[in-house]
Amino acid sequence: MNSVLIFSGAFLAASVEMVEALTIVLAVGVTRGWRASLVGVGVGLLALAVVVGALGPSLVTYVPLNALRVVIGSLLLVFGLQWLRKAIMRATGRKALHDEALIYQREVAELERDPIPEGFDWVAFTVSFKGIFLEGLEVAFIVLTFGANHGSYGLTLVAALAAAVIITSIGLLVRAPLSRVPENTIKFAVGLLLTSFGTFWTGEGVGVDWSLSDFTIPVLIGVFALASFLLLRLLRPSTTKPVTLPEVAAS
Repeated sequence: MNSVLIFSGAFLAASVEMVEALTIVLAVGVTRGWRASLVGVGVGLLALAVVVGALGPSLVTYVPLNALRVVIGSLLLVFGLQWLRKAIMRATGRKALHDEALIYQREVAELERDPIPEGFDWVAFTVSFKGIFLEGLEVAFIVLTFGANHGSYGLTLVAALAAAVIITSIGLLVRAPLSRVPENTIKFAVGLLLTSFGTFWTGEGVGVDWSLSDFTIPVLIGVFALASFLLLRLLRPSTTKPVTLPEVAAS
């Protein structure tokens, strides 16, 4: 059960960030050409690999397990609650939905302002590198934290790589931003997973004896899902019809 949830959390988180990174790279490649854009993607992935390779083993080797769980759990709680907050605000209409098509258009408009040089296009390289590296840092953090607590990075790395391959393949086939991906629903699910794991691991780190062991995590997911649903009902404007679970998913 624990492994399935860890894989799901890493896969979904990587999927969301890959959609955002792919939108940037597609805008750069279509607008300014693919050579410098793909070089930027490659260097960004290499930089991420260095970060994961440098920090991963040191986390497991040098940090005491309970201290690691407290640190990891606290950070996951911060990330998870932020994702949940954004998803709830967007689902209730208090924050605009993340529109990949609109972001793509804005990126293209900004990139078209700068003339394309005859030699290497450093603008295309820089924008692609930043898009891959910055969006990938959050995925790298989740891969590192989940893997460190799990005792192995294999599962989370496979999940992140699977998400990268799937999203990239779809993006290259359609050559367009993946605006139909239900990103807010995915963020809602990832937020629940991160918050639940964060609570569980922080509790373990400070000595809480979870009577259900790993099966406490699904219970925590249910508790946070119920609390989020109540917040959706509370924050949804009274002029709209009541929220139902299918509507939350559609948002």
